[in-house]
Amino acid sequence: MKKSLYIGVAAAALSAGMAQADGHLPFAPGEGEFSWDSYDAYAAGAPDLSGQTVTVFGPWLSPEAEIFTSMLAYFEEATGADATYTGSDGFEQQIVIDAEAGSPPNIAVFPQPGLAANLASQGLLTPLGDDAAAWVGDNYAAGSSWVDLGTYANADGNDEFYGFFFNVNVKSLVWYVPENFEDAGYDVPETMEDLIALSEQIIADGETPWCIGMGSGAATGWVGTDWVEDIMLRTQSPETYDAWVTNELPFNSPEVIEAFETFGMFAKNDDMVAGGAGAVGTTDFRDSPGGMFSSPAQCYMHRQASFAPAFFPEGTELGTDADFFYFPSFAGKDLGNPVLGGGTLMAVTDANDATMEFMKFLQTPIAHEIMMAQTGFLTPHTGVNLATYMDDTLRGQGEILQNATTFRFDASDLMPGAIGAGTFWTGMVDFVGGASAEDATTAIQDSWTALK
Repeated sequence: MKKSLYIGVAAAALSAGMAQADGHLPFAPGEGEFSWDSYDAYAAGAPDLSGQTVTVFGPWLSPEAEIFTSMLAYFEEATGADATYTGSDGFEQQIVIDAEAGSPPNIAVFPQPGLAANLASQGLLTPLGDDAAAWVGDNYAAGSSWVDLGTYANADGNDEFYGFFFNVNVKSLVWYVPENFEDAGYDVPETMEDLIALSEQIIADGETPWCIGMGSGAATGWVGTDWVEDIMLRTQSPETYDAWVTNELPFNSPEVIEAFETFGMFAKNDDMVAGGAGAVGTTDFRDSPGGMFSSPAQCYMHRQASFAPAFFPEGTELGTDADFFYFPSFAGKDLGNPVLGGGTLMAVTDANDATMEFMKFLQTPIAHEIMMAQTGFLTPHTGVNLATYMDDTLRGQGEILQNATTFRFDASDLMPGAIGAGTFWTGMVDFVGGASAEDATTAIQDSWTALK
């Protein structure tokens, strides 16, 4: 459910107006702030792949499909290979059919690790090798996180590195209206302790700190799972988070109960949330951020992922009328700067020389920067020039990724569907509706136990 909400910045007008430097390259080599030196170095050492093809299949549709194709042009220019992309809104079903039938594309673009892991366990993916894993570890912010997320058991049960992440989204964001903060004399908090203190100060000033809405039709409750996941990363080690995802750590363990209760400090306090605690479970998540823009403001902050501006009032100018800050970590926990989010990963489903060379090309900054300049693309690649991001909003989110010490996928998307898209959602509704953290988490654990 949640991954379908990630929407890139509309870039059709930009892509339509791009200068066609030599008939097919959207940005002329040498122009702008792209890392042309590294591209020139790559091209100088690239093999001649004339006559060879690379086919890529994934979930991106227009305009992302056209922009990704424009990036492929630089690989073609450097190697002579012919690279094509095909997108489908039925990707997740079709890639399984094609792989099992022995007719997959060369590369598949997976929207989350679970499906890639399943294909790897069937021997339907080609490992990228230790050198590729080492490169990711050295060149991606929180590199070990990305190596772990791309490492799966093969058909023999042995772990190998299969997935190269390309395009990431960020959930660990708090949105606010700068003018409201300025008028009230509030500063952007840098730690979770500061955020809690700010929330209490807003209450003391007679105002309401937060807008929180968990309503989402049949998916009501997922907003609360995001809060709990972000809090888990700020109160527990990454290893504990991973154990929770697999139920090695029971759902009703003290660590998870603590995360629920920390969320409850915000969501179950009538003074803390617009409309009172009773409104949290019924307010539609799409309507929730509107409280920041009312006059007078109904709330000062709204925690939501990078897609939140889609539900801001028409004409809202990001960076002026609305802005965001990193959902901060606890200074007293010493857990660094964790980031919760998602992303797409490239995996090889039918290897040939050109395919494996394209996976190397993805290590170049230019492969990321061409995307960064045209759409809502984010990367943890530390070698890119942040100035090439299309706008300040994306640049700010890119900086959050660059500063991340840990990155983890949305836990509910990695849990069995009956849990992550079932009892975890309903458990959050029960919790904000009055159930204790112990009762809510025990009910979720009981449902998980029943699956075993």
